[in-house]
Amino acid sequence: MLVHADLDITGPRGDRLTVRFLVDSGAFYSVLPEPAWRAIGLVATRDLEFVLADGTSIPRQVSDCRFIYQGIEAPSPVILGVGDDVGLLGTVTLDTLGLILNPLRRTLSPMRMRLASCAVGSEGRARDAVGS
Repeated sequence: MLVHADLDITGPRGDRLTVRFLVDSGAFYSVLPEPAWRAIGLVATRDLEFVLADGTSIPRQVSDCRFIYQGIEAPSPVILGVGDDVGLLGTVTLDTLGLILNPLRRTLSPMRMRLASCAVGSEGRARDAVGS
């Protein structure tokens, strides 16, 4: 089953636009359709090669923008789509927003945030928070 989500995106000029994304937990970076990234004024910061599901490689430019979902806002790198590229919401963006895909409910839910802690003991070596 496909899961879609509507998120707002903003660019460097502060322009804001709502985009419908296919949530793709197998994709690393998110993809912005060309009309969307042009409308908010994104410019490429680097070029990367991406491998499609069929094994072919395609070049795409990458930029950064801010994503907003139900009051949660965070920056994320994005692939600047070309032609018929559709909006895909990848795992990097989901992680920066603190969201996970719930495949049973077909919704995005807040992630249970975990933080590993490390302390330095009196001997000068690292130990975990429980004192080992």
